[in-house]
Parts: sequence; C-alpha cells; structure tokens
Amino acid sequence: MSARTLKPRTPKPRTLKLGAVLFGVGGPGQHNTWLSPEIPGDASVDVHWYIARAQAAEAAKFDLVFIVDSQFITPDSPHHYLSRLEPLTLLSAIAVHTSHIGLVGTITTSYNEPFNVARRLASLDHISGGRAGWNVVTSGDAGTAGNYSRDEHYDYATRYGRALEHVQVARALWDSYEADAFPRDKERGVFFDRDRQHALNHRGEYFSVVGPLNLERTPQGQPVIFQAGDSEEGRDLGASVAEAIFTHAETLEQAQAFRTELRARAAAKGRDPDQVLVFPGISPIIADTDEQAREIQRATLGAKSFARALAELGRPFGWHDFSQYDLDAPFPEVGDAGALSFRTQAEAIKKHARENDLTLRQVVEHQLSAHYAPFVGSARTVADEIERWFRAGAFDGINIIVTVPSEFARFVDEVLPILRERGVVRDEYESTTLRGNLGLPIPENRHTAARQQTLQPAGV
Repeated sequence: MSARTLKPRTPKPRTLKLGAVLFGVGGPGQHNTWLSPEIPGDASVDVHWYIARAQAAEAAKFDLVFIVDSQFITPDSPHHYLSRLEPLTLLSAIAVHTSHIGLVGTITTSYNEPFNVARRLASLDHISGGRAGWNVVTSGDAGTAGNYSRDEHYDYATRYGRALEHVQVARALWDSYEADAFPRDKERGVFFDRDRQHALNHRGEYFSVVGPLNLERTPQGQPVIFQAGDSEEGRDLGASVAEAIFTHAETLEQAQAFRTELRARAAAKGRDPDQVLVFPGISPIIADTDEQAREIQRATLGAKSFARALAELGRPFGWHDFSQYDLDAPFPEVGDAGALSFRTQAEAIKKHARENDLTLRQVVEHQLSAHYAPFVGSARTVADEIERWFRAGAFDGINIIVTVPSEFARFVDEVLPILRERGVVRDEYESTTLRGNLGLPIPENRHTAARQQTLQPAGV
C-alpha cells in the first residue's frame, strides 16, 4: 500500500474580536452624554437599557459585553459612576436574555476573597452556558480602602501580589471538581464520584483557602481572565495570568509597542503569546463624510466642561483637589499624591507638564483635547483605519464604547459590513462559549491531568 500524503492543515484566519463597553449615562470625559434624548436619565441603573444594548451587540455577532466597575466615588465622579449596577448581578440578568455573547465584569482582587469571586464567576458561567469573563483589577481609587474598614489602600507591591495569588487560587478552586464528578446515575443511586472532588488547602502569603468550591466544573472549564493595568506591575500581572488585556492606545505605534511587549512578556513566562489577546477601547465617530465626522468630534470636545475636567484631573492623584491652585501658574507640585491610586497615569501627567512647562490650565486643556479618536470619518474611512491597525498587529480586538444607541448602530450597520466583506470580522458565532469565540483553549483540569499522567504506561 502506498503511503498517503497528508496535506498540511491550513491555519485558521485571524479575525478581529469585538467587545461592547456599556457606559449608561457616560463615563470619564463624557460630561454631556446623558443629555442625549436617546439615553434614559437612569440608564446606568436600568437593566432593560443594558439588555437591549447587549442584544444589539449579540445581533451584530460581538464577542462580549464589558461592565466596568469601581467602588469609591466623590461628587465629581463621572455620571455613570455615581449610580450604577453591580457587574455580576447585572451580567446574570443579561445572561438569560442572550445566548452567545460573552459577559465580562470587573471585580477587584484588593477587596474580595478568592472563594467568593470564584463562586460568583462560576455561577455566572453556569447561568450563561459558558460565557463568563473576569476583568481583574486591583482598585485604582485609593479611597476604596475606607469602604472596606481599612485606613489606607494597599501599596502597589501588595496590590499586585494579592492579585496574582488571588487569580491563582480562584483557578485552583475552579478545578475543585473534575468534569465527570457528577454522574447523577439514578439507577445506581450514585450522585457524585468522591474521587473527583478535590480540596485545595491553600496557604499563601495573602490568602488561606481550604476548598473545595461548592460548584461543579463550568461549561467552558474556567471563566476567561481579562486584565487592565498599564503600570509595570500591571503589565507583569497581565503577562502572567491574563488571556485578554483591556488597554488604551492613542496611536498605531503606541498600540503596536504595547501588544509586542505584552506578548514578549507572556512568552518569557512560558506562555503562548497567541493566547494573550489585546483589546484597546475606542470611540469611533461616523458620519456621511470625513469632514462631517471631524466636525462632530470638534463639537463634542468643545462642549466638554472645563470645571468637570479640572475636577476629574484629581482622580489619578487620589482625588487631589486641583481647584485650590492658580490655573495660570505652573502645574503644581503635588508630592506623592497618586502613589496609591492610578500612579502610572499620575506620573505621566506630571511628566508631560514638566517637560512642556505647562500651567495647570494648559494641562486641563490638554486633557480635554487629548482624546481625539483616530477612528473618525465616513464608514469606509473608519473601516480602513481599523483594518490598518489590525493588519499591522496593533490589536486582536477592540472595545467599542456604547452610550448613544444610534451611534452604535452606525458602526454596526455601516462599518461592520465593510470589515466582514474584507474578512477582518467573522460572519457568525463559532461557539456558544466565550472561550470558543475568542479562540482560547479550555484549561485542562489539573487533577484530571495528574491522573492521566499517572495512568500513562511506562516509557510513553
């Protein structure tokens, strides 16, 4: 019999992943978004608004919806932050009104315990049929400490040390039951196999958890781990544990450099860099012509409130009050304000002011004008730019900021068809799980793997 020549398997084409960030009445810098007649004044607490947006994103074959969160506010916080629903409660409600779209929520590792987080996320994964994702954060708002019986927020080393161990413990808890632990055989009277249940007995630097988790293995093995953090510690955490990274990028070169660095860091830790997806957030502005879109952008930025921008400038600095300073004097010396908050962002603002000899007024004006989005123009122009960035390796997916429904509809109805025609975005869902649609593997249960290794014949 002649040997049969096997054709090499053709690699699956890389396609752009799509996320929708649901911001209700408007997040940072969106001072007047809530005034739109299309947005209910209570959109941030209206579950029906979220469900409708998620269903629209699912109809457009988006991979996920993302709910951001923080747990400390001041009167100057963005409108959406002042009153909004808790992410996993909200995502559980969305889950029963959708069937394919991923459900990703922010949960802080600084003010939660691994057992509770693992249980809540596994519950969402079961409720949704395998669509849960966890955006791991360490809480940038230092004031959060006061809501959790602490006098001071954790320092960076502790925050990220806790975060790494927190995720590791949660993942171990998700392996408490092997996939075949529950035969539920009524004829034999066997509900579960005791040998397939595993206690954890973890005792680490920050957490002590006995286990096992009181919930069986989830439809996608484990929820998908997302992460957002641009500090040195944040990037290292992302490279260590994240399967997708949420970020921001103002230029193609900046986006390329970030993705290249994160993939290299992941590879250095022994991970497959192709299993670390980068998702910058974008706010496309689409009109009939490029000039009309640019005019909309100029009008939007020009309508922003200087007073609110001055107040919001304080957030990365631990809500430092900048209204006390002379606007036309050099940017003030604020010492270590922000050291326990959004340190990387605060340091970048101070560096920019120092190197360019800016006054406080100029820094605020720069913050107001620094958000010119690169994805502005006609539908074809926006599609061209998204494709250019994607083909150049700037990102694996994009997170579309969703507020005004008609603006999102223009992206879905006008930009996506162009990208689909070019093969940048897939036509249909490929899976019913978030992992499947993102092209991420199901993590092997560590106990199952150990058993199989033990049973493997000698010499194999």
